[in-house]
Amino acid sequence: MLTLKLICVVVGLLSGGVLQVDSDWPTFRGPQGNGVATSSVTESWNADADLGETEGVLWQIDVPGLGHSSPVISGDHLFLATAVASDGKAPLKVGPGGRPEAAEDNGEQSWLLLCYDKHTGKEVWRRTAHRGIPRATRHAKATHANTSVVVNGDCIIVFFGSEGIYCYDLEGELRWSRDLGVINVSKYGIGWGFASSPAVHSDRIALVCDDPANPFLVVLDLKDGKEVWRVSRENICERNWSTPYIHSSPERTQIVVNGWPWVVSYDLKTGKEFWRIRGGGDNPVPTPFESNGWIYLTSAHGGLSPIYVVRPDATGDISPTEEKSSNDGIVWSIPRGGCYMSTPVVCGDYLILGNSNGVVRCFNAVTGEKLYEKRLGAKAGIISSLVAADDKIYCASENGTVYVLAAGPEFKLLAENKMGHPCFATPAISDGVIFVRTSEKLVAIQ
Repeated sequence: MLTLKLICVVVGLLSGGVLQVDSDWPTFRGPQGNGVATSSVTESWNADADLGETEGVLWQIDVPGLGHSSPVISGDHLFLATAVASDGKAPLKVGPGGRPEAAEDNGEQSWLLLCYDKHTGKEVWRRTAHRGIPRATRHAKATHANTSVVVNGDCIIVFFGSEGIYCYDLEGELRWSRDLGVINVSKYGIGWGFASSPAVHSDRIALVCDDPANPFLVVLDLKDGKEVWRVSRENICERNWSTPYIHSSPERTQIVVNGWPWVVSYDLKTGKEFWRIRGGGDNPVPTPFESNGWIYLTSAHGGLSPIYVVRPDATGDISPTEEKSSNDGIVWSIPRGGCYMSTPVVCGDYLILGNSNGVVRCFNAVTGEKLYEKRLGAKAGIISSLVAADDKIYCASENGTVYVLAAGPEFKLLAENKMGHPCFATPAISDGVIFVRTSEKLVAIQ
């Protein structure tokens, strides 16, 4: 079997991506967007001082404000977004029971971009991108800073939805900003908050703005923020919190956008549609990603929880049917078995999914055969997306535990690592260190 590192290199070449050094984790879910690191990471630690002396912790610091923004890394620097409420600590609902309610957190906020030294945790600089009253509410379990930063070359892109998009250089100097208007991703008449991070390829930025009243996909020029093209997603998507995925091959570069009732692929150059799939969960959150040369998609809620595995050269309507779960565009699919909040990961031959109810599932990534379904510990809601390193799967949980699973056909729990606070953000991995943002802290584990 190929080593995990070689698999990552091959996948990067097949996708037309630029190979990154092990130290870079420059976007949500890493350099290839698939959540897989090429370096080894420890499997056991304790970051909760209330349980005794901490073990395996390189450093940990308090993070101001509240945000589910995941850490990203470029060179020696780690970047993070957060929102700081002027009237004190922002409320956060933790645990099961996601009733449709907005948080009482509508006072003045400061939206910050933070830069840290990844080796020491020392703050290098911070910038206030925007200060004001939020233009849309957020869900009680969400924050006003859900999206993750993207680093591309010497540009840092941070998108706060209704509070605008900002481009900084690596020293924190603002290059440009744009206001895209109010993006109120709502359901039941409640603005649940914005969560779709930017996707960058070469000199283009793709942003999904699926406000039910005016859903659209827009591509901006990286150098100045000017609009290149925009397409309406009316009658395509009623709401969506997923980050777009840009897949590049010698034949074409496409933006794959989760959504409901349609998942759609667009030409990065023009916005022309390549393919679409109908159906799925009616609250799409997981991000598409590539592995094995295919594009993996999932969603859940409202009765359906499909998994689709799509060929990148697909065209037209490739929706599967009850009679036929595969076709010229779909390698395999299942109507139920996907996940609601967390983006899955493929490690070797295995597709692993974590769910907000604490259930993890494993499928053969090539054939779709279900291998196991197990529940983790009490209140182990998996909101954070999964990441993998050295044939180990890291599942950061709402109950403040990072569960580590062995990649394989049978369920094998290697460790339960206490963080001391709930985990909603997705971990980053760099140079053998895993960086975990909790609701209170940023922790580096070596």
